[in-house]
Amino acid sequence: MCFINTAGGDQAWWNATVHAAYYPRNVVVSCLNLFPMPNLSDAAAHLLAQDAVWVWGGSTANLLVLWRLHGLDRILRDCWEAGVVLSGVSAGSVCWHVGGTTDSFGPELRPITDALGFLPFSNGVHYDAEEQRRPLFHRLVAEGTLPAGYATDNGVGLVYRGTEMVEAVTEVAGPGAYSVRRGPDGQAEETRIEPRLLPGATGG
Repeated sequence: MCFINTAGGDQAWWNATVHAAYYPRNVVVSCLNLFPMPNLSDAAAHLLAQDAVWVWGGSTANLLVLWRLHGLDRILRDCWEAGVVLSGVSAGSVCWHVGGTTDSFGPELRPITDALGFLPFSNGVHYDAEEQRRPLFHRLVAEGTLPAGYATDNGVGLVYRGTEMVEAVTEVAGPGAYSVRRGPDGQAEETRIEPRLLPGATGG
């Protein structure tokens, strides 16, 4: 499993934390860094050899710029088409979609509309944790700046097979996932998707 923390700046302490967390487990882990230079001589071969890739949060905008500069956008699409599981949280979730909301440009949230687009939907993260997220996501979908999509409260994940969203899962009971689309009246329509509680998750 390869972890990518471009959005968070590739801090050495984060790499050490990842390796320490998985040391006692039967999982071979690696970290792909782009700062101060790529740490892998053949990122394509390495990523294609993984079972899964996990992308951490941070600046979605910076992540996309650097991935495109280093060709990771094309490499990761090849991985996805080859069956490597692509996953992530926050910026690491928005990046696979058409776009979403981001604080990449400052504390006032703004839309991002040029993400990788492997999934033809918009993505709203931190839905219950930051008060700007839900109303902005609704407005962007209603006005057509973003396509219809899915949003998640903190602790909830979306599971896709190909480009089909098949279920939502959660590590704690209570938070939800949501389908958001533009209704016939031109307003955003939100429908809650009840997530499946993962084994070993807490009840509240």
